[in-house]
Amino acid sequence: MDLLRFITCGSVDDGKSTLIGRLLYESKLIFDDQLASLEADSRRLGTQGQNLDLALLVDGLAAEREQGITIDVAYRFFATAERKFIVADTPGHEQYTRNMVTGASTADLAVVLVDARKGILTQTRRHSYLVSLIGIRDVVLAINKMDLVGWSQAVFEGIVADYQAFAARIGFAKVTAIPVSALCGDNIIESGANMPWYQGPALLSHLETVAIASIADTAPFRMPVQWVNRPNQDFRGFSGLITSGSVHPGDRIKALPSGRTSTIARIVLEDDLDHAGAGQSVTLVLKDEIYISRGDIIAAASAPPGVADQFEATLVWMNEASLFPGRHYLMKLGTRTATATISAIKHKINVNTLEQLAARQLELNEIGICNLSLDQPVAFDPYEKNRDTGGFILIDRASNETVAAGLIHFALRRAQNIHWQAVDIHKQSRAGQKSQKPCVLWFTGLSGAGKSTIANLVERKLFAINRHTYMLDGDNVRHGLNRDLGFTEVDRVENIRRVAEVTKLMVDAGLIVLVSFISPFRAERRMARDLMAPDEFFEIHVEAPLSVVESRDPKGLYRRARLGEIRNFTGIDSPYEPPENPDLLLDTTLLTPEEAADAVIARLEQAGILAL
Repeated sequence: MDLLRFITCGSVDDGKSTLIGRLLYESKLIFDDQLASLEADSRRLGTQGQNLDLALLVDGLAAEREQGITIDVAYRFFATAERKFIVADTPGHEQYTRNMVTGASTADLAVVLVDARKGILTQTRRHSYLVSLIGIRDVVLAINKMDLVGWSQAVFEGIVADYQAFAARIGFAKVTAIPVSALCGDNIIESGANMPWYQGPALLSHLETVAIASIADTAPFRMPVQWVNRPNQDFRGFSGLITSGSVHPGDRIKALPSGRTSTIARIVLEDDLDHAGAGQSVTLVLKDEIYISRGDIIAAASAPPGVADQFEATLVWMNEASLFPGRHYLMKLGTRTATATISAIKHKINVNTLEQLAARQLELNEIGICNLSLDQPVAFDPYEKNRDTGGFILIDRASNETVAAGLIHFALRRAQNIHWQAVDIHKQSRAGQKSQKPCVLWFTGLSGAGKSTIANLVERKLFAINRHTYMLDGDNVRHGLNRDLGFTEVDRVENIRRVAEVTKLMVDAGLIVLVSFISPFRAERRMARDLMAPDEFFEIHVEAPLSVVESRDPKGLYRRARLGEIRNFTGIDSPYEPPENPDLLLDTTLLTPEEAADAVIARLEQAGILAL
């Protein structure tokens, strides 16, 4: 008996939970104790008077029951004589769109509900577009609450026509429209007598018989390596879940991204298998000793995935904080984790009109087409050919929250055209010529805290002992390299990204680099640290309370910000995120600039930077 995974989606209050509850109830799939609990909950929390509120079978969260809405994704398993099912009831509110994406990511079919009284709404289009984006091609348009429009055939046909026009634009080849009443049960399990004009199948009959084409079964063999299995010196295998295709002993395989090839010697589960296919977790033993690690992909040698470190992809942004180009995130693609940067937002999509709009950032629930750059090459397939090797998530490095879901379109051509040029003189050679250890002194703090004054004194002291230095000051850099940037949050992110890359080059040249920037966001300071070797970056927090720096106000900037003449000024109407664990804290309400500079020199001596 095969398994159909499907989701219910649509706008809030369209009746998704009630429909699933009706399916379970009418299919006699509710145990006696569940029914007794449902009867009690319906009297206490229900919205149907003395009748059963079938939505309560699915809405499990307290907030959902109190408000009569779905917030989280609720999964339910049920089975009939014809087929097994896993249904995901996804939330209708716009702020929970990210939960809907989660539910749709593993589904084969979508049931899009529409309230017959309201017709096609914004969230109907949003969810339909996401369903199309994620690759679901089998869609049921369930026009619900037909009892509230007098079982009208004209209403039904008008909504179907509106939806078909939109569906054709987003790539749905076929939409099966069914008029239903989840509350009354019409056309859920059986047709009923209220809509004799409808001659099509009931919803459950359609779900039992619809043919689902699985890309996982027809796509080439792919197995992301989860674990290198080495229980003893006589056994070495590679364990993982086969995401697509099938494999047999004797098949030629290629390990990506290395490109090394070998032959399958054994397929091990509890015993040896003569073949394995999509959905099975197995251990593969190879005939040759080739290096493979967690995150690699073992693939059919005849049809391997691509390898690249730059992509065009669709991003569904799922976080309250905005997406900014230049900020670093963790990218999880299969079992591989890499550091990813959004190098450009090409445009965002208006899900109502499908219009392409210019964008410099993405906000919660917005969808954009972006270019991504990774810190390492990864194996991939375009998402339309393989969900598992073409879909990824982005994770915030500080909070560990998932902030976006992504779908790879293709590798950027420059990913294949640009290569590292080998050079004979390296960082150690350049530093040795200067008789010093290169490093970065990254001074951060509010405007007026004393960063540039202290950095200038430190450079003078280093110059006096024959150290080779260069100072990058925020105002000075904005006269040249960053003169095109303003002071919005997205500009500040790009400002620090550029400075960090320049700093990296200067460290590679063997210099001690002093960077004096407000650099208000922890994410960008961490990005700068990650560009350097572990012992090369010193974050120095030049600290002074806002009241103190505002009273100093050497450039008159705080006064102008208070008058509204300067927007997005750090400390006034733009946030400053102080370092949580700086390498050195300089409180300039307690230290003179000279004392602060001496403290920096002492910290460098302690770290062995000035030992040569």
